[in-house]
Amino acid sequence: MPQTVCPAAGTMFTPSGFNPHLASTCSEADPVIEDEGGPPITSASLDTLIQHLVPTTDYYPEAKVRKFGPKILQLLTEWTETFPTDFREEKMVGLFKDIIHRIAPCDEAYWKTLSQVLQTLNQKLAAIAQGEECIVKVNASSVSSISDKLVAFKTKSPPIQKEMLSICNDPYTLAQQLTYIELEHLSHIGPEEFVQAFVQKDKLDSTQPCFSEQKKKTTNLEAYVRWFNRLCYLVATEICMPAKKKQRAQVIEFFIDVARECFNIGNFNSLMAIISGMNMSPVSRLKKTWGKAKTAKFFILEHQMDPTGNFYNYRTALRGAAHRSQTANSNREKIVIPFFSLLIKDIYFLNEGCANRLPNGHVHFAKFVELARQVGEFMTWKQMECPFETDRSILHYLHTAPIFSEDGLYLASYESESPENQVEKDRWKALR
Repeated sequence: MPQTVCPAAGTMFTPSGFNPHLASTCSEADPVIEDEGGPPITSASLDTLIQHLVPTTDYYPEAKVRKFGPKILQLLTEWTETFPTDFREEKMVGLFKDIIHRIAPCDEAYWKTLSQVLQTLNQKLAAIAQGEECIVKVNASSVSSISDKLVAFKTKSPPIQKEMLSICNDPYTLAQQLTYIELEHLSHIGPEEFVQAFVQKDKLDSTQPCFSEQKKKTTNLEAYVRWFNRLCYLVATEICMPAKKKQRAQVIEFFIDVARECFNIGNFNSLMAIISGMNMSPVSRLKKTWGKAKTAKFFILEHQMDPTGNFYNYRTALRGAAHRSQTANSNREKIVIPFFSLLIKDIYFLNEGCANRLPNGHVHFAKFVELARQVGEFMTWKQMECPFETDRSILHYLHTAPIFSEDGLYLASYESESPENQVEKDRWKALR
């Protein structure tokens, strides 16, 4: 079914990467950071960590800037590459430039490196801004009225809008275009969006937030969830739209083949969206239509995405796709697009199931290392460039084709196959 960004409190999943010992055994014996020349750091208060990790004029005297300069350069490089949106505020850019002016005079090579870092940062910020503009345009074009399709149904006139099979009748081609859209969405999601979506301000931390609340956005993450929901409804709309049973069965078989191709590619998010759309009540109630369709492959795909055992079958398939990605020579075999809603739930419950602090008040390193591992794995997958050629007509249709609302789907479903019980008859009457 269509998804939301944050799972409801009553929905329980056990994340695949969630270690129960993280929640129940808040031990201080889990080494995480190796302190050069000393014992490993397993836990510490927030103030102590800041003192240990952040250089100051006292901690790193001017005479030792040459020694610590490369480490500062590495920190700035990784920070700007991983969290470029941290530097959208003028204040942060000013602090960044201040650091440059402090360490660059010590070595001419520093100037060149830092200038390149700043140039790359500006390019990333420009790309992020462009991506957000594209999201706004896509959302605007996708908000279409469904009245034309409803009128077409009520008057029994030919559909005004083209249907998917008239745009693309090859399942593999459509699966490729869906993969392109998925990777395009993923490319805009930064790790900071996971942090801003789930990690609330620590009550034990009395310091002021580094960034204004207005800058804490999850725009790209939310846009990706909206895309999943749109694909669900698009699939359901395409199935319910044809007036003839044979045509509806043909559309069902087509999307089953598309889902299978998505599975083979490693595009699990589109796969689940298609299955969810086909399992929506207005579609699943079309018993005569399903009776005409060849559905053996559909039940196999449903089994792969079965939620039983905390999505055990899916997680097994995901691990297989991840392993294939690591060893593949072809870019087409490196694609891994996880079922995003489940990934969100995994991260959410890992964050909610483990305290940020140990009983002694120290930061819970093991929790944040596991969070970083899961988000880091996702960041690796999202960097994959789509190896498939784009088809603009198909992409345009996927983004802009009008879709039924839930009521519209029920109305179309009842028009296709009459209500079978009193509840359906009452609903049909109300909708008409």
